[in-house]
Amino acid sequence: MPTRPYVIDEMISAKAIAARIEDLCREIQKEYDGTDKLVVVGLLRGSFVFIADLVRELDLPIEVDFLEASSYGDVMESSREVRILKDLRGAIEGRDVLVVEDIVDTGHTLNHVTHLLESRHPARLKSIALLDKPSRREVDFKASWTGFEIPDEFVVGYGIDYAQRNRNLPYIGKVRFLEG
Repeated sequence: MPTRPYVIDEMISAKAIAARIEDLCREIQKEYDGTDKLVVVGLLRGSFVFIADLVRELDLPIEVDFLEASSYGDVMESSREVRILKDLRGAIEGRDVLVVEDIVDTGHTLNHVTHLLESRHPARLKSIALLDKPSRREVDFKASWTGFEIPDEFVVGYGIDYAQRNRNLPYIGKVRFLEG
């Protein structure tokens, strides 16, 4: 899909992200202290960089699984219809679960995934999002932990893409479209 010409302005540095992940991991450690094993569920594709850094920082017994849900495709606006493209491989009944999301925008995806996973009867189910855009919320949902609250800007980097580009940036950048 062709994209409009754009530039990316750094919004949150790699250093700020790393420092915030350390803080978040201290809070998560307290919450899950004594757990047999924490099942960390990454929502693909955008969370893959965040989940990798998060689990390396946690000093807990961890199992990693992935679920792919989509409400965007290659477009910039949510369709509000959440589709599960890849389900978990393992069972979560009676287990402690942490869902890892890249960004909470309208809230539809994380709300849908949370209800789906709650129906599987985990012992505890919490969520963490690297980014939160509360001004865009359409459903009443808030992640248990949030890395950064951001304004209503289109962002890329650190796993987040625009038409499958820019996931590999080590920072969060604001996309600024060029006229022309």
